[in-house]
Amino acid sequence: MNHKTHKHSEEIRRFILENVEDHRGDITPVTAERFGISRQAAHRHVTHLVVSDLLIASGATRSRAYAPKPLADFSVQFPLQGLEEDKLWRIHVRPLLENVPVNVVGICQYGFTEMVNNVIDHSEGTMLAIRVKRTYKLIELWIMDDGIGIFTKIQRELHLDDALHAILELSKGKLTTDSLHHTGEGVFFTSRMFDEFAIFSGKLFFAHLYDKDWLLEDTKEIYTGTAIRLKMSPRTNRTTQQVFDQYTTSGDHSFSKTNVPVFLATYGDENLISRSQAKRLLMRFERFKEIILDFNKVDSIGQAFADEIFRVFRSGHPGTHLTPVNANEQVLKMISRVTSKM
Repeated sequence: MNHKTHKHSEEIRRFILENVEDHRGDITPVTAERFGISRQAAHRHVTHLVVSDLLIASGATRSRAYAPKPLADFSVQFPLQGLEEDKLWRIHVRPLLENVPVNVVGICQYGFTEMVNNVIDHSEGTMLAIRVKRTYKLIELWIMDDGIGIFTKIQRELHLDDALHAILELSKGKLTTDSLHHTGEGVFFTSRMFDEFAIFSGKLFFAHLYDKDWLLEDTKEIYTGTAIRLKMSPRTNRTTQQVFDQYTTSGDHSFSKTNVPVFLATYGDENLISRSQAKRLLMRFERFKEIILDFNKVDSIGQAFADEIFRVFRSGHPGTHLTPVNANEQVLKMISRVTSKM
């Protein structure tokens, strides 16, 4: 096999491994169509991956399905008392990430140890469970506890109205219920380092997926305590330093810039129209030099809401720069209306 043929084969097999989870029963025809090769040729590549122990085949010939073979699937539970996050990482998690690029290991270490440390210091629970799942395509880390629940904890310690307000505060960063021992940066930066970051706690599910934020509220409890899921591709070029740098302003090496999803200031189907809603959004803004206000999922805002943010707050805090993004025409018009009075 010459170099060009070998490279093409590698490309085909990489495609199969990256797409088989979405095409378990039809990965062969999908691959054939993608690369303009026969089904027999595509099937030979699939078979090669099965023989190489990277895919698992199941079912009869006519209904055969394929799945990525786990490179790791490990679960363990510990009592929280006396637990040390660095030892947990070094003994139980790091050995499962052999041959993973250094930048990816660095992200996994940062996210895992930060989340475990939060459980130890803040959860008020008694047990910690972890799970590590790894395939060719994905690294998945779970950190779970039986404590009070992260949103309930924030709500209680910061005297907020409810758990939804806690999620808004958490999304801003620099949030801690113990400022003497924590900077409040761990959850924020972990959510930006991984491809997918999700928290299940109480009746709420909050996720930051590929730079988008999602919030779901159920009528019944989703998870007692807190469960955090971290997912990422082992082939990402991202580094911890790149993420840190993304949230620093020019000439400043501190965490001075943040991105706030404005829709989290809403409850249910309410509109963002009042000054009280704006003040809820503005809470702790003065701790940052630059704030990106993401208006994705916000259809409209009221005059009082816009005025409180873009005129009153700006006038009182000239050292904090506000930048709206992903705003539709109505939102931009309202912002323009209030700033024209400055």
